Amino acid sequence: MLDPTALGQLLKAFGAILAALGLYKGLRLIYGELTSPVRNLPGPPNSGGWIYGNFKEMWSEEDAVPQESIQATRLFTTDTKALNHVLMNTNIYQRPKASRYTLGRIVGEGVLVVEGDKHRQQRKVMNPAFGPAQIRELNDIFLMKSEQLRDMWVANIAESGGIGRIDILSWLSKTTLDIIGLAGFNYKFDAINDNQNELNSAFSTIFHAGTSMPIVLMIKAFFPPLRFLRAEKDAVIEASQRTMMRIGNQLLRESKLSAEDKSTSKSRDLLSLLVHSNMSTDLPAHQRMSDEDVVAQVPTFLVAGHETTSTATTWALFALSQDAAIQTKLREELLAVNTESPTMEDLNALPYLDMIVRETLRIYAPVTSTVREATQDDILPLKEPFVDRKGVVHDSIRVRKGQTIQIPILAMNRNKQIWGEDAKEFRPERWESTPEAATTIPGVWGNMLTFLGGPRSCIGYRFALVEMKALIFTLVRAFEFELAVPVSDVGKKSTIVQRPVLLSDPNGGNQLPLLVKPYVRA
Repeated sequence: MLDPTALGQLLKAFGAILAALGLYKGLRLIYGELTSPVRNLPGPPNSGGWIYGNFKEMWSEEDAVPQESIQATRLFTTDTKALNHVLMNTNIYQRPKASRYTLGRIVGEGVLVVEGDKHRQQRKVMNPAFGPAQIRELNDIFLMKSEQLRDMWVANIAESGGIGRIDILSWLSKTTLDIIGLAGFNYKFDAINDNQNELNSAFSTIFHAGTSMPIVLMIKAFFPPLRFLRAEKDAVIEASQRTMMRIGNQLLRESKLSAEDKSTSKSRDLLSLLVHSNMSTDLPAHQRMSDEDVVAQVPTFLVAGHETTSTATTWALFALSQDAAIQTKLREELLAVNTESPTMEDLNALPYLDMIVRETLRIYAPVTSTVREATQDDILPLKEPFVDRKGVVHDSIRVRKGQTIQIPILAMNRNKQIWGEDAKEFRPERWESTPEAATTIPGVWGNMLTFLGGPRSCIGYRFALVEMKALIFTLVRAFEFELAVPVSDVGKKSTIVQRPVLLSDPNGGNQLPLLVKPYVRA
């Protein structure tokens, strides 16, 4: 046991190390800012000086992502050629290490976090599980859970006298969790019936703890030598991670046994398809994923396939609740389908439903922005030249190793130069004729950046689109929707995804109450 004198000396030494590290980081930051090749680029006035910069404005913007805003000067551009260069060259432009650390606390070393050769390896093995034929096989799960949600709403509304005030975000979140459990790895959450099982509890603990940013976590993210420091919720997160790992390994064993058993029909969930692809004799041994990497995809599926789709569908119903004509036009199209269980092809053949989904994902992109960091010096090509603060014309931008570049998903999706003066309005009919300028947006789907583009585009975008269409198809056929609060009371708050909040209920968390009543055919 250390005596008080020795302990004091140890603390002083530790404090000196911290001070030296902070001084080094500070001097390096100042030097980088003074010599940065992007310092003369046009941008907003620096209202907060060296310390705060434009952080206060970014924080006040409801579409901002505050936890990604604490950095040095960040390059923000809507030039489509520059963005295409960043998204396509993933060896040069990668997610910053601090961002990978914080996201990795939630999802582990899955395809959302890893970079370089590791990412290419995981992506190659996983791609076959997300093809059109594979998603077609999951459509029955999407519809089954959508119908279960519909039936529960019918029962709740009947008890409320024919019209119910329903927090649709909460219900859709439970439904999409059930869907990704079954479709992702053949696991029954049964969250829609408020069943609390181990995996649900563990994931909820990690997700909600991981999306907060206490000061110790911020220090650990930006100062790797200090990651031995303990944050308040570390013990709880680690216990939940052990639970997820144990259940993930169990699911992996079951998937392997199913893949090896030639006498039974093959499971169609994503994990089983991934395991089958990983065990293929066509895949060289050195290109196969380890068991640890396969298990890491379980929390990845949960994050990427749960909150994003439930949030997007929530915003779709929010938009429909504000325009009775659009809602009626959509319902008429859906009711013209002579089955409650359409195939994936049936859903994709509904033009107005497709326009609704496209316009929702354009104007209410669940993830509003992301960021990349240059791992080496580079030159960004530009579609349009610009004049810097010194009056010099540039047709490219020189970036230095370590420079962060914002990928402005929502800003691109709402850019008036691309979409016109009504870019911020919900107008599904705009998709009857896509603007020519939108064809230059480097997105993997739909002439927008919602699913990103390039080698790190969203691998599950087909899954999300069909799931979202199945939910809207089932719910809009069955119900009429109206806002339960004034539209001015609905705000937005981003952590990983952008969810609705009520400005009149700041402590109520994410929510969106709608007045829902069964639709009665004339």
